[in-house]
Amino acid sequence: MKDFLKGLWKEHPVFRQLLGMCPLLAVTTSVINGISMGLAVVFVLFFSSLVVALIKKIVPHQVRIAVYTVIIATFVTIVDIFLKAQLPDISRSLGPYIPLIIVNCIILGRCEAFASKHTLKRSLLDALGMGLGFSWGLLLLGAIRELFGTGTILGVTIMPKIYNPLIIMILPAGAFLVLGFLIAIMNKIEQSQEKK
Repeated sequence: MKDFLKGLWKEHPVFRQLLGMCPLLAVTTSVINGISMGLAVVFVLFFSSLVVALIKKIVPHQVRIAVYTVIIATFVTIVDIFLKAQLPDISRSLGPYIPLIIVNCIILGRCEAFASKHTLKRSLLDALGMGLGFSWGLLLLGAIRELFGTGTILGVTIMPKIYNPLIIMILPAGAFLVLGFLIAIMNKIEQSQEKK
């Protein structure tokens, strides 16, 4: 269970390791984008870790990164085709960031650093924890940016009519500002827990 929980807080991929910044900052203009990208990453990370953990002993050390990349690309292609066929609006909204999951350092890093060195069960728990940790980071960032940038959450108006949306929140600068504040809050929470 420790392998699962560490990705949710202690070794959070977004707020602790600062991994996956490109999709995190680019697609989190809305909650639905954050959820969609998060689910895509969970799917790819889980099944890539599954395959890597199963074949790790038969892959020559010299070609392991290339093999892992092909495995990851296979699952990214499945996600990309599914989104284009079933959810074309979300596919268009996420744009090139779905194919870029192939080189997302969370996925390749977890395959190399964890799945290739641990048992299948531990690899799957790690993949789920890291994927869900990344997902809640995307969701939180998307919710804050959508709320203050448009006054809505999932298209439902939350802010009063007198609220003047902060356009900066849906621009790249807004993503950096929110991310900085969230990292600072997480660090403060961690410091206060260590003092106890």
